[in-house]
Amino acid sequence: MSDALVTVFSGGGTGGHLYPALALARSLTDRRPDVRPFFVGAERGLEARVLPERGLRHLLLPVEGFQRGRMLANLRVVTVLFRALGRVAELFRRLRPSLVVVTGGYAGGPAGLVAVLTRTRLVLQEQNSVPGVTTRMLAFFADEVHVAFPEAIAALPRRARPRARVSGNPVEPPEVRPREEAAASFGVNPDGTVVLVVGGSQGAFALNQALLGALAAVERGELGRPPGLQLLWATGPTHLAGVRRAVEELGGPEWVHSIGYIDRMNLALSLADLAVSRAGAMATSEFLAWGVPAVLVPLPSAAANHQARNAQALEDAGAAIHLPEGEATPRGLWERISRLALDPVVRQAMASAARSRGRPHAALEIAAALDAQLPPPPFGKSGSRGSRERRG
Repeated sequence: MSDALVTVFSGGGTGGHLYPALALARSLTDRRPDVRPFFVGAERGLEARVLPERGLRHLLLPVEGFQRGRMLANLRVVTVLFRALGRVAELFRRLRPSLVVVTGGYAGGPAGLVAVLTRTRLVLQEQNSVPGVTTRMLAFFADEVHVAFPEAIAALPRRARPRARVSGNPVEPPEVRPREEAAASFGVNPDGTVVLVVGGSQGAFALNQALLGALAAVERGELGRPPGLQLLWATGPTHLAGVRRAVEELGGPEWVHSIGYIDRMNLALSLADLAVSRAGAMATSEFLAWGVPAVLVPLPSAAANHQARNAQALEDAGAAIHLPEGEATPRGLWERISRLALDPVVRQAMASAARSRGRPHAALEIAAALDAQLPPPPFGKSGSRGSRERRG
């Protein structure tokens, strides 16, 4: 492994930081088969399960994020961070990576810091409209910073802004399927207006409760159902049984289709006329790539309120409606859904605005930029046509 052209990908703690790293690694190795990816993450993050399951080379560190207002707990965080830096430094001595790519989250900090100290090329990828602490800190030293939202550039350190590029988030490119095929996969009527409801990989309890309240009001005749409206509802695995039980108690309306988790999201997005979702960076990037209008209900506890910033940025762009959780009552949520379901002209305008912000081929574009940071491939192999010299 020490003689290979190694690129370290680091970021995690949540899927919003891990999956971009995985997508970039896949796109880069497709372009440059001579590259060997290595992942650095956190023992407490989602990557502790995903990386071993996929058989990917990795190092897991006992790091964790800082906690606001908890000084004693944060002293321990700093102590653990210094130990993690030592482990990453030893890893770098062994692997001698040519490039380090940090996709954010507390799990990306150690690898980014060691890249700076060892003068290894460093590229950042920031998913949100508000850059996280890790991105802001490392941006001073990064060779490039790829952002998904143009609004993020103004929040970077001034000296880093000339090296920032609006590249989008690395999502799976849209793959159009016949509507009937997609509908059959979920048992949905293809002739109806399909509303895709997602609350993240674990679901969103508050969103589920608001929607259940709205359905109860519809069944009582207090709220109306737009003609042909169909709900494709990803409740989250732990919420599925409770939601299905509650829907059955309402009489089991045939237009409500609940599922714990959608593992074929491209199929669901090809079917959706409208989405209702949290405002995480990767979910919103998928809606933009597909041109799906959305009602976004941000998670109030998201760090630095970044989900609300994401939602507001997309509302300002005309691609979504920003509905704060405090206003997402059963009636408030259903009124937004109904208004858009009944107005295809507004939906089409929102879809066009979404596509104008979407970057469905972001993974390929960022991989090309990463390739340009690497040494050229062995003679006779395809890939980068040149390289830049390492920082001196």
